[in-house]
Amino acid sequence: MEPFIVSARKYRPQTFKDVVGQQAITNTLQNAIDNNHLAQALLFCGPRGVGKTTCARILAKQINSDGSEREDEDFAFNIFELDAASNNSVDDIRNLIDQVRIPPQVGKYKVYIIDEVHMLSQSAFNAFLKTLEEPPKHAIFILATTEKHKIIPTILSRCQIFDFKRITVNDAAEYLKYIAENQGIEAEEDALHIIAQKADGAMRDALSIFDRVVSFSGKELTRKAVTENLNVLDYDTYFEATDLILDHDIPRVLILFNKTLSLGFDGHHFIAGLASHFRDLMVCQHKDTISLLEVGENAQEKYREQSKKASPGFLLQGLDIANDCDLKYKSSKNQRLLVELTLMKLASIDFDGEKKNPESLALQNRTIDFIAPAEFYKNFQRNPEERKPIAVSVSTNIAGKKEESPFLPLENVSDEKENRPTLYDTIKEEIKEVETDVTQAVQEPVSQKIQINPSKKRVSGLSLSSLKAKKEHELNKIEVVIDEEDLPKDDFTEADLQRHWSDFTEQIDKKGQKILASNLNTDVPKLGKDFTIHIELPNGTMKKEIERESFELMGYLRTKLNNHFIQLIIKVNESSAKKFAFTPEEKYEKLREKNPAIDLLRKEFDLDL
Repeated sequence: MEPFIVSARKYRPQTFKDVVGQQAITNTLQNAIDNNHLAQALLFCGPRGVGKTTCARILAKQINSDGSEREDEDFAFNIFELDAASNNSVDDIRNLIDQVRIPPQVGKYKVYIIDEVHMLSQSAFNAFLKTLEEPPKHAIFILATTEKHKIIPTILSRCQIFDFKRITVNDAAEYLKYIAENQGIEAEEDALHIIAQKADGAMRDALSIFDRVVSFSGKELTRKAVTENLNVLDYDTYFEATDLILDHDIPRVLILFNKTLSLGFDGHHFIAGLASHFRDLMVCQHKDTISLLEVGENAQEKYREQSKKASPGFLLQGLDIANDCDLKYKSSKNQRLLVELTLMKLASIDFDGEKKNPESLALQNRTIDFIAPAEFYKNFQRNPEERKPIAVSVSTNIAGKKEESPFLPLENVSDEKENRPTLYDTIKEEIKEVETDVTQAVQEPVSQKIQINPSKKRVSGLSLSSLKAKKEHELNKIEVVIDEEDLPKDDFTEADLQRHWSDFTEQIDKKGQKILASNLNTDVPKLGKDFTIHIELPNGTMKKEIERESFELMGYLRTKLNNHFIQLIIKVNESSAKKFAFTPEEKYEKLREKNPAIDLLRKEFDLDL
């Protein structure tokens, strides 16, 4: 049995054309080789698994090729790879410099590939500077790193820098499709896109995931098998969640979230995926941004269909709510409740929350269209002979079914339905009742209009009876105009004021309003000009507390003093707040004044201050 070779090694690119997703860099390096314009120090930087070391090996092989070598020649004697993570001392760099002086035995160049160069120590960097700036003609240095910011500027200034980018989902999926065809594996396009998304821009990670899923599912690679093996949420979950949110179905959304948690996913993963789903729906709503959706064709069609159901305002507000939950998740003490509350908010974005009465529920699927409502009401004149019948068309639609209306236009009433009351007759009778009641209400005295009938049935705002009730309510209004001269304005003394002030304070103290009573006792009220009451408080907090409760206080004083022109003026004087700093002896003396038995207690137990 032959040993298994992982796809990352088996399908490692051998030429620049085979490198995935780095066309700009590979074209630049190929042109530099063809035009003999290659720098002697190159720095390849970028995320893991995007082809830095692979491009370095291809470059080393091509600059030594002259066309006369064998196809399997790899110039291994001319390529030196150094792992700076484990060889980062000054001695390791000195050994490297000693080797650089020796010219190659085969080919033109010696290529030194130093991987993870940012791991070199400061002294090793300094020892490497001179050789890197003026290397021998036969030496080329290729430095590779994932963290360019850790390399000292003097090294960066001596290198030609190439920034490798993350491989896009579409490029990774296309390369995985090519490998699957070579291995005779039937792979769904959506399954390959999920693998590419999971790899997060690293081709090596995508190939490793591909090998793992193939070991799980065999020769048929389905989307279900990939999501199950990688433990990722299928986008069908998000499609279902979004449909329930758009339908304002909060109970089923919470049940779906609970089902997701039971599968082993955490709430953070769910809400972050839902936010990404909203983002994908938003980019589907404009033809110029559909290219930003990195999914298969089948999934794209689903996204387009659902994006038509959601408005841009809903998606924008949903993104904001979901992103806010994402930020608060780690700091929340009840993370499940936070996600459930977020789902409730999402399901309530377009929901008006109006409580509907039984009549509105009964009529919510029923529509009544009036042909000419303006003329209809104009023709209800006081003289019954001048009233003209108006044909009223009624369309009834309950649960999507068209039914024949029980009310028909007057000119179309058949002989068999002659005795059936029409809509016109019904409305005419109700309006006649309203006119009669209004006429009687105008003629009755005011004392008879103001009546309370608890047995009277409440009417709905959707019926003509509500017009009658509203008209009666308008007629029952009595406009009361109070002249200020009629209000009591008795004189009173400061002693009367202070007595009633004290009585009010005692009453609220018994009710439990201790703080307000204490604030009112802070100063003795003084009587000023024009019936103004002046008090002085030590801080603004006490002032706000009294002003907030002043309505009850002023009402009490105006009633007891029989004067409705009393005004309260509160002044804040912080200097009036006296602060004392007692020594332990002074505290003891104060306590002893209140309770002499304390001194006996101290002597009995021989206590000291």
